Amino acid sequence: MNKNDLISAVADASGLSKSDSASAVEGVFDTITKALSGGDEVRLVGFGTFSVAKRKASTGRNPRTGEPMTIKASNQPKFKAGKGLKDAVN
Repeated sequence: MNKNDLISAVADASGLSKSDSASAVEGVFDTITKALSGGDEVRLVGFGTFSVAKRKASTGRNPRTGEPMTIKASNQPKFKAGKGLKDAVN
């Protein structure tokens, strides 16, 4: 399922128009993104938790030359599925 399929499914399930559903889906994505970039986590009970994990700087190797290179520290978004989602999938 891609983003357009999700918008269509939301429109069908909620009875909203596709443009209203697109605005709602975009609003949810934007809100989650802003919360994560602000250092918060987003908990959706029964669905899961979006959070940010901090990765330390590390040393890797360039696959072409084999030379060592430094990989800078970064923040990575994470998602942990909740019990309700796990049960629905299994």
